[in-house]
Amino acid sequence: MATTNRRITLSRRPKGAVTEDLFKIEEAPMPDLRDGEVLVKTTYLSIDPTIRGWLERDTYLPAIEIGAVVRSSGVGEVVASRNKEFSPGDRVFAMVGWQEYSVHGPDSRLRGIPPGVSPTDALGVLGLNGTTAYFGLLDVGRPKAGETVVVSGAAGATGSVAGQIAKLEGCRVIGIAGSDAKCAWLTDEAGFDGAINYKTEDVGARLTETCPEGIDVFFDNVGGPILDEVLARLALRARVVLCGAISQYNRMDDVYAPRNYMNLVMRRARMEGFLVLDYFDRLPQAVMKLAGWVAEGKIKHRTTVVDGLENTVSAFQRLFSGDHEGKLVVRVARSDAPTS
Repeated sequence: MATTNRRITLSRRPKGAVTEDLFKIEEAPMPDLRDGEVLVKTTYLSIDPTIRGWLERDTYLPAIEIGAVVRSSGVGEVVASRNKEFSPGDRVFAMVGWQEYSVHGPDSRLRGIPPGVSPTDALGVLGLNGTTAYFGLLDVGRPKAGETVVVSGAAGATGSVAGQIAKLEGCRVIGIAGSDAKCAWLTDEAGFDGAINYKTEDVGARLTETCPEGIDVFFDNVGGPILDEVLARLALRARVVLCGAISQYNRMDDVYAPRNYMNLVMRRARMEGFLVLDYFDRLPQAVMKLAGWVAEGKIKHRTTVVDGLENTVSAFQRLFSGDHEGKLVVRVARSDAPTS
């Protein structure tokens, strides 16, 4: 076993776009285990937009402290254990952070990964992205067959699943994405009824064209002007699901304020934010349903893998440039544990 732990810590808080100089790669001694603790070797890191908020300020979790390891979920392999519930070789999901090894106590919500589930699926379609889509769409959006659902960030790990669940519910689904290739994947592979390239098309005009009777459900991952264009085209009793606002995370002190919010009143619509943490006790229900849909080929998904802990920051920057397909992960190490 290694005697040192390579890790990435936060040196100062970002203002605007995240840059490499905000972080430091360092080595620290491997910690000793106490009773009830487990040592996990990170194999894959989940690269998620929510980390951007944690870097700068308190959100639904406290801001990451200066000098601390960057907070991040991931999957790994138990290499040593003083907890009777976990044994060396077990594959687990945990808040591992941007580091090679992490220690987890009895209250850390360490979760085993079922046999046959790949580490990338455990982080994406069967992980927090997939379950976020599941609860956000079904519990908050409450789509009905025949309604029109629009998804922003539709080619991403969460948006793509939300749109496909809406199709399974019998809805018309329009996705908004950032390239012709992503739009083609949405319609040709994921089964969306239409797609809009927000970088090359007039989003408002295309929404009017593709949603002539208005938008019943909007699953929003982007915020900003796109949210504003949707608010202007809501159907009566529409539901706006606020999952994220990645277009605004690099401008937290000057967030774009929607001008068309009064249409929520005129259309008697509802706009509601949520966190998947609110549904933690129901996660197994969602995972079982998602796993069935994936096995039946009813939900398609893609993953972009970046190799090397040292490339984690550049991988994180790709979230904001859109230079990836589907779920974005960093492979930190190969696992010795079998997947089945």
